[in-house]
Amino acid sequence: MQIIRDFQFVEPQDRGASVAIGNFDGVHIGHQSVIDLARRACPEAPLGVLTFEPHPREYFVPEAPPFRLMRGNARTHRLEKLGVQKLYELPFNAALAGLTPEEFSRNVISEGLGLAHVVIGADFCFGKGRSGSAQDMVRFGQKMGFGVTVAPLMEQSEHVVSSTAIRQALTEGRPRDAAAMLGHWHRIEGEVIGGEQRGRELGFPTANMSIEGIHRPRFGVYAVLVDVLNGPHKGSYRGAASVGVRPMFNGEVPNIETFLFDFSGDLYGATLSVGLIEFLRPEMKFDDLKGLVAQMDKDCSRARDVLAET
Repeated sequence: MQIIRDFQFVEPQDRGASVAIGNFDGVHIGHQSVIDLARRACPEAPLGVLTFEPHPREYFVPEAPPFRLMRGNARTHRLEKLGVQKLYELPFNAALAGLTPEEFSRNVISEGLGLAHVVIGADFCFGKGRSGSAQDMVRFGQKMGFGVTVAPLMEQSEHVVSSTAIRQALTEGRPRDAAAMLGHWHRIEGEVIGGEQRGRELGFPTANMSIEGIHRPRFGVYAVLVDVLNGPHKGSYRGAASVGVRPMFNGEVPNIETFLFDFSGDLYGATLSVGLIEFLRPEMKFDDLKGLVAQMDKDCSRARDVLAET
């Protein structure tokens, strides 16, 4: 997949794509349907996605708690799996935020990227102050020569599928409900970083990853499916992971610590994608390390059973 980050200097071969527009946080089944509409709208054109980095909400409200379901790199990996050929990942800054709806349509979509067709959700808003609507985009497309398809909102069990609903499911420790809306397991992706080696000392060596900048699922222990994306141990594994602040050791900074079943090796520096399958229990503080180890044994046994049925 090709990534294009500047709408002002676009090569001729990168123009003419059929593109789905949005933030695509989580790349849930609603997003996937929009991408599929872009694929079917112009089958002869390259399939693209137009999105923004950072997320506009991060730009306008930088002090807000982390809300993103996935970082930019994880989104890129997920879009590539869906067959997206061109990712227009535009820097969201003051200049872009200040464009009126008509300026965005002309400067970015029509003249800048030269898009053949765009697909947007029915609730799509764009331009300065979010003043442009989906119908405005249809009108500008007719005026400027690009096609526009407005995708209806997707519903599931009488509820609209949305990133907000997925966040709520994760906050409540319901990863399977989140997965039903995502169309895939919710995954935390990142580089394995150094820890305090406590897991190794207890007989459960873990791969530690930061969850900074993304939405925090309910703290506790999960059964997980893990993909090691690079390095000598690249492959798929099963395991158990703890998300939280490690109350037994008076931790303060939340992270995710993953124990891979039947694995031996060094994962430092590797990139992991940890899929949350089932919430097993909340974080707990034990009277001593012996109690902690006994519970970890139970957690791993239960996680193996859950994953055997998944």
